[in-house]
Amino acid sequence: MSLVDSLQAALAGEHAAVYGYGVIGARLAGTSSSVRARSGYDTHRARRSSLRTAIVGAGAEPVPAEAAYDLGGPVLTAAQAKSLGARIELGAAATYADVVAASDGAARGIPASWLTDAAVRAAGWSGTAAVFPGLPERSR
Repeated sequence: MSLVDSLQAALAGEHAAVYGYGVIGARLAGTSSSVRARSGYDTHRARRSSLRTAIVGAGAEPVPAEAAYDLGGPVLTAAQAKSLGARIELGAAATYADVVAASDGAARGIPASWLTDAAVRAAGWSGTAAVFPGLPERSR
């Protein structure tokens, strides 16, 4: 996968993450998890902006956001919202791992730090740490 392709995939994932965190935030408003939901939303919005900038800098047109995203089922309870948060972060970790693989040298630092952050956020939502976050094929 080329660097631009990996950046585009990560951007598509960020569009979905921002959408998903909007749903999570609405479901968890007024709970002890609302701060974590807001932090995730803000983080993914900032990453989405950074990825757009990188893609434009590489001479490509950033992929647009979809009108809506499949959340994998209803998000009606706090438990379902937390589960969605963990899935979003593990999905983001996978796209960041692809950006790390497509990058070289010092350029790997930022996506590697995003991968670490996504793993920590996923563990915060699920209560368990993923084995090799971003590399599900290694967790078997």
